Amino acid sequence: MSVMEQADIQALLPHRYPFLLVDRVLELDPDRRIVGIKNVTINEPFFQGHFPGRPVMPGVLILEAMAQVGGLLAFKSMGQSKRPVVYLTGVDGAKFRKPVVPGDRLRFEIDVVKKRAPFWKMQGKAFVETELVCEAEVTAMVTEEQAPT
Repeated sequence: MSVMEQADIQALLPHRYPFLLVDRVLELDPDRRIVGIKNVTINEPFFQGHFPGRPVMPGVLILEAMAQVGGLLAFKSMGQSKRPVVYLTGVDGAKFRKPVVPGDRLRFEIDVVKKRAPFWKMQGKAFVETELVCEAEVTAMVTEEQAPT
């Protein structure tokens, strides 16, 4: 059972196709942890050029999806009625362990490491099935300004 479906995600994140990279949230424990899903399909626009004949999801987009899931955790933890803006301020220790290809289902597990307004530091891991494919520490700044709708 999902905690957040696509409409809920779009109500919080300002990203839209083709840059909205979160399909569903399965678990949410405000201020602590979130688990989100990205279903990777051959229809993704980046597969046209990365790489023809051997499609691989770019690592930077895996990190972006991870950051978007982390942003959802920050939004839901703040409990505000208006949508704040989240800026990615750092990525440390990123490791890519296995290519992500069409048909994979990425599961992001994000845990809060440290939070001191307006900054959030989170440890993210991305899995396909039970195999770790990417990990990184992501830092973001959450502003009080309202994001465009």
